[in-house]
Amino acid sequence: MNDKIARHLTIALTCLVAGVLFQPVLHAQGLKKIRMGIASMNVSYLTFFAGLQKGFFKDEGIDLELILMSPTTANTAVLAGDLDYNGTPTGVIGGAIRGQPTKVVIFTVARPLQVLMSRKEITEPGQLRGKKVAATSGAGSTTFMAYQVLRQFGLEPGKDVEVILLGGAPQGRLGILENGTVDAAFLSVPENIVAARKGFNELAFGTDRVDFPQNGFGTSQRRIQENPDEVYRMVRALLRGLSFIWEKKNYEDSLEVILRQYKMTDRKMAGEMYQSAMRVMTKDASVRPESVQMLIDLAREAAKITRPVTVAEVYDPSFVDRARRELSISK
Repeated sequence: MNDKIARHLTIALTCLVAGVLFQPVLHAQGLKKIRMGIASMNVSYLTFFAGLQKGFFKDEGIDLELILMSPTTANTAVLAGDLDYNGTPTGVIGGAIRGQPTKVVIFTVARPLQVLMSRKEITEPGQLRGKKVAATSGAGSTTFMAYQVLRQFGLEPGKDVEVILLGGAPQGRLGILENGTVDAAFLSVPENIVAARKGFNELAFGTDRVDFPQNGFGTSQRRIQENPDEVYRMVRALLRGLSFIWEKKNYEDSLEVILRQYKMTDRKMAGEMYQSAMRVMTKDASVRPESVQMLIDLAREAAKITRPVTVAEVYDPSFVDRARRELSISK
């Protein structure tokens, strides 16, 4: 990809961060307006984009609006009734371990889709000793993953490596890597692809080193109790989106979803983004309890909460279990 295309992609992604999100035009009456907060627009949300563009949410009677916000802010808004769902499970779990009445109801990504990219002169992880690495805010799964990955390389965060916790969009981490503020950064897709084509080095693919789920959504326990049909229809729509992108016959259509979502014309890059996403997508929204427990424990460690928290306290799989049965999706 030449610099011109890279600039165009960066501009498009920046527009998305500013809130210009793709939403299908809905003319049908009777759709229920639902608002969901998500932390970023990276390609691991492909299931959501497919659900919107292919009309799966509309089929379930839902007019879904995605709003960019931090996981913690989204959880606060859900509990206050200003938002319906939190599309960042780490935020839902972060609230739950603090005693907030929230639960995750579906996971769509089995492992974090983050890549450790470094300056051109850094070619191996050990060279990061004494250097600066960018991750997301302390409540983000990227930070949880960053700490785990760095420790696997014998680098203790805060001692051997300075971890810069940067809020906001992934493009911000790419920006400070490019301007030399940090020596390496954990990047989402497609930011890692842009970085690689500009000559930055890939040191580690987080998917290969960390095992805890990401993406999906959760909501308040009150909503689960008072509006179970709505919660189920939301889960069903997202599960349909997940099934769609896994069908081999839908490969070209899936690329079209990416091209439209990111306002791109580079089909080769769209293919790379799709392949990266499919490395971490669950096939049927099934996740191992042990991996969910790891996410819980990492969140507890970050929040300095000592009391044990079980998977059942933060995750209700009953809706996705029912949707699998009704859609005849084998677990």
